[in-house]
Amino acid sequence: MDNNAKKTQLGDLMENSMSKIREMVDSNTIIGQPITTADGVTLIPVSRLSFGFGCGGGDYGKQAGASHFGGGSTAGVRVEPVAFLVIKDGITRVLPVAMPAMTTADRVIEMVPQVMDRVENFIDKKKATGEL
Repeated sequence: MDNNAKKTQLGDLMENSMSKIREMVDSNTIIGQPITTADGVTLIPVSRLSFGFGCGGGDYGKQAGASHFGGGSTAGVRVEPVAFLVIKDGITRVLPVAMPAMTTADRVIEMVPQVMDRVENFIDKKKATGEL
């Protein structure tokens, strides 16, 4: 077997593994399909994606005019749910799918969207009453 044939065998292993990863990994894996409930709420799942890939091969048993190629490849994909985008009445909120915040900084970061919504509502009410 010539050197080009061995390269092709290893390339074929790599291409087969990568094509399987391509089948599993696309934009719909990270940002899922929207789900609409009966009361008009739309939920969009958001996930974290991690993957790894390895491939190797070797040439064994060289004999006059013949050689034996051995190789293998592997790949792994991990999809972890992170959050849902919740859309209701034109307002979008992020609903994390994680453990509760443990540190003060984590709690403050989680509260920022709620505080911003309250400030926005307060300003809207003041504008509506003509106080701003």
